[in-house]
Amino acid sequence: MPRNYDIAELRRLDVAHHLPAQADWQELENIGGSRIVTHAEGCYIHDGDGNRILDGMAGLWCVNVGYGREELVEVAAEQMRELPYYNTFFKTATPPAVLLAHKIASLTQNRLPHVFFNTSGSEANDTIFRLVRQYWKLKGEPARKVFISRWNAYHGSTVAGVSLGGMKAMHPIGDLPIPGVEHVRQPYWFGEGFGEDPAEFGSACAAAIEERILEVGPENVAAFIGEPVQGAGGVIIPPANYWPQVEAICRKYGILLICDEVINGFGRTGNMWGHESVGVSPDIIAMAKGLSSGYLPISAVAVSAEIIAVMKTGGDFVHGFTYSGHPVCAAVALRNIEIMEREGLIEKVRSETGPYLAGALQRLADHPLVGEVRSIGLLGAVEVVSNKGTNQRWGGKEGNAGPVVRDRCIANGLMVRGIRDTIVMCPPLIITPAQIDEMVGIISRALDEAQPVLEALHN
Repeated sequence: MPRNYDIAELRRLDVAHHLPAQADWQELENIGGSRIVTHAEGCYIHDGDGNRILDGMAGLWCVNVGYGREELVEVAAEQMRELPYYNTFFKTATPPAVLLAHKIASLTQNRLPHVFFNTSGSEANDTIFRLVRQYWKLKGEPARKVFISRWNAYHGSTVAGVSLGGMKAMHPIGDLPIPGVEHVRQPYWFGEGFGEDPAEFGSACAAAIEERILEVGPENVAAFIGEPVQGAGGVIIPPANYWPQVEAICRKYGILLICDEVINGFGRTGNMWGHESVGVSPDIIAMAKGLSSGYLPISAVAVSAEIIAVMKTGGDFVHGFTYSGHPVCAAVALRNIEIMEREGLIEKVRSETGPYLAGALQRLADHPLVGEVRSIGLLGAVEVVSNKGTNQRWGGKEGNAGPVVRDRCIANGLMVRGIRDTIVMCPPLIITPAQIDEMVGIISRALDEAQPVLEALHN
């Protein structure tokens, strides 16, 4: 049974002391504090006001096996009793970290056989940033420092992560990006290629990478980094021809290809890895979130044998974190992967719930506020527009409608995100068709309720 918290006191303490992530702290003070989430089971979270909410975001894109998995609690407790912590700095390792590295390598079919552990996706991308620059230095090409990324990409909240990312709203905090990161257009057909042939648009977006490589000078470019499907950018699914062309460009100029699998990995797109779903073979991948289903903080970087062979010529890789390869986190991640394999969750997403979500979202396609619905696996998006048949936004700019629809979804018992004017969803991989119907039904109701509000505000 959940504990009996004093919710009013928790909200007071939240305002007085707690600084939540990615938040307007003044706004939280104005509304009297955060929503206090107290317990969860399966695909549902519960708050201190007694609301039961279908978690259409799997926490923060991560609770793949759902809430309340007792065996993950048990394996954590067992590992804590045996060895609660040790580091990997002193030529030491722990059994869970070694076994998890082996398991991750096998999940890449040993194409990426070497694994470095961190505790967040942001740290994973920081690791990649340093590793790649060191690799090129050891290769005798120290001028290869430049990373090419995309506008509206998300690669974390650290200095390097925000710089690699292309979310302009994040850049002013800290005077970012740091030098050595170039951004090019994103393959967001609905927002930036509406009315164009999708394949031609995909080719144009890939060509923008090659153009920037030539502008910077191929001899100065270290890598291209991208999410196979942009998650926090708005579940942006690129045209099918985009990623194979990107890989061909990277190979043409000898540039490393990095896939950020922090959201896409561990079955989210219907394959183990998002790069499998888009048809490329990267040199490095970052992963987090679904690695432990969010039960404990852990992330990893998987790297090709060729890169590590070069790295081994350079002595110490002076990089790492206190909690890199934390044994309890690694033990939980191992068991989480075991659960996913035992229950066939990836196959279920690929053959059952992913196609079901795609079909269910089509029920919203005729709504007067909906410009497009799209999905891949259990990632979905609904574009909210002011003029059916176009990509025009309410009030003439992005971001006016999304929060209104999102808030109506939450009020009706569904947690989703409103990214600009895109309602995005990423439910636990254990979600059932009936729960998908519940999710889509709430979105439909929220759209109905939002329409008169938006008309009153903007007409």
